[in-house]
Order: sequence, then C-alpha cells, then structure tokens
Amino acid sequence: FDLTGKVAVVTGASSGLGQQFARALSEQGCDVAILARRKERLEEFSKELKQNGQDCLPVSCDVTDEESIKNAIKAVVDHFGKIDILVNNAGISQRDKIFDYNIEDFEMIMNLNVNAVFICSKEAASLMKNQGGGVILNTSSMVSLYGQPAGAGYPTSKFAVNGMTKSLARELGKDHIRVNAVAPGVIKTDMVAALPDEVIQPIINTIPLRRVGEPEDVANAFVFLAS
Repeated sequence: FDLTGKVAVVTGASSGLGQQFARALSEQGCDVAILARRKERLEEFSKELKQNGQDCLPVSCDVTDEESIKNAIKAVVDHFGKIDILVNNAGISQRDKIFDYNIEDFEMIMNLNVNAVFICSKEAASLMKNQGGGVILNTSSMVSLYGQPAGAGYPTSKFAVNGMTKSLARELGKDHIRVNAVAPGVIKTDMVAALPDEVIQPIINTIPLRRVGEPEDVANAFVFLAS
C-alpha cells in the first residue's frame, strides 16, 4: 500500500500496538504525529520513525481532556497542514473481579477507552469534513464480542467502541470519512506479557495457530483499512 503524502495521527503511541501502528504507517509513506502522555518516550520513538525518511511529530497530551486534544490537533495541523488518518489506539485494561471492582477504576477505563475515542474522533472528523474526507480507525478487542472472565470494564468499553464505530461510519460516510475498527485477540504486547500463564495458555489453546498474535499482524490490518 502506498500512503505517500498522507498524514496520520496515532494515539497511545509511546508503547505497544500504538508504536507498531505508527511504524507501519510510516513505512508505507505516511508522515505521522504520535500522541501520548510520556513526552520522553515519544521523542525517542520519533527519532526511529524519521529514519524511514518520513516526518514525525511527537505531541504530549491527555487524550481524555478535550482542550488538550484541541491543542494537539492544532499542533499537528500547524506542522503538517492536514490530517488524513486518525488511529484511536490509547487504552487501558484491568482484570479485577466484580467483587473487588470499584467505580473509580471502572470510570477510569471508560474515560480512556471510550470518552477519548469520542473526543479525538470529533475533533478529527470536523477537520476531515472540511478537507473533503479522511479515515478514522479504532482499536477494539475480541473480548468486546465474547467477554472475559474478570475485569468487566475493559470488554464493556470495547463494546462501546464498536457501537461508536458503526454509528460514526453511518453518520460520516456522506462526508467521505470512513470509520472502522480492528478487534485484536491476544497480541504479544507489554500488556499481555504481564498476564500470568494460567490466564494466557487456555486462550492460546483455543487459537487454531496455537500462538498469540504478533503486533505486525494487527498493524497490517490498520494499514489496509487506511489505504
């Protein structure tokens, strides 16, 4: 896929899948703005991406704060002049059982996994409509479809992302803005590495290839949908 001349924004790009998405888009010719809270990690990662010959802009921001996102989007447009692709990837997981769950933790997950997707999509869609179109891609999860044995907040939030994705696709299609989501299964990231074997192995046993997915597997799907 040739995405030369396109500008992509990736949230949650300081680690994990976010870095892989930004890397894959850069390799296909995109200039990339990488967003996250950890400024030092963003700046370090941006040096790597620039080695591909594409421009990269690290922007430290809080994706759950509307004013912070408005400022971040402005910084991207001031630098690149436009935004063609938004990847809503920032997210958090938790595996507390319902009896140990507290409302503050539940709200934290919903705020980052759902509210941030709404805020970023709203700001990007307004810009894309004026440009004549664009692409919004959301990171969902397979647990949004079948749940998980603990940590109800995470699959709940991703089920909400699915609903938002379908609704925005219907609403924004007339403005030539395509909205899609990718729902990864178990992928080899830092988040998954922290899970105990007794949690991971039963899941691997249900996968035909008998292995967890690689970040590149998911990144390829995002690049396809961005193209």
